Amino acid sequence: MARRNDERRGALVDAAIEVLAREGARGLTFRAVDGEAGVPAGTASNYFANRDDLLTQAGARVYERLQPEEEVIERQRAAGRDRETYVELMRELVERVASFRTGYLALLELRLEATRRPELRKVLTERVRADVDANVAYHEASGLPGDATAVKLLMLALNWLIVEQLTLPEVFGEEERDALVAAAVERIVGSGSGSGSGSASASSA
Repeated sequence: MARRNDERRGALVDAAIEVLAREGARGLTFRAVDGEAGVPAGTASNYFANRDDLLTQAGARVYERLQPEEEVIERQRAAGRDRETYVELMRELVERVASFRTGYLALLELRLEATRRPELRKVLTERVRADVDANVAYHEASGLPGDATAVKLLMLALNWLIVEQLTLPEVFGEEERDALVAAAVERIVGSGSGSGSGSASASSA
């Protein structure tokens, strides 16, 4: 039976994220997780029913860690509601998500693995859909320009920009990245003034 020490479980899941980012899904073994976490051999197997359980919990954990701090959310709520503010929010979002490099790379590995594991695909589908809905809900309440479709298009565009930054960082430098974020907001949101957009919650990979 899986153990219930939540702090130890969390440390093991965080270790699994690091292993996924470095070694890929094929390298994610209980032994590798034990080594990464610095715990005795056999520890991970006491906390997770099987490898699928470890993979799905790693995916959920990445999204937990991508959520912004409450102070960030409050600061954004107090910000302006014009397009320039929107651009800055999106730049902050890209920077924050990209700064959790191992988490995002692990999530990409999990997406590939999900094409072969129905249960993992189900978990990720539910989590990504929830993230989309949360972004749209934030948008509708925020008063920022654009509409729900703009939110979804920006998520798709900026997620791939983050992928480029993490996998091939020389393709776009920091200055060009910022310009592309601004252009994405300008062209997708346009000059309309629909109900809000640009949630600073975790961008789905």
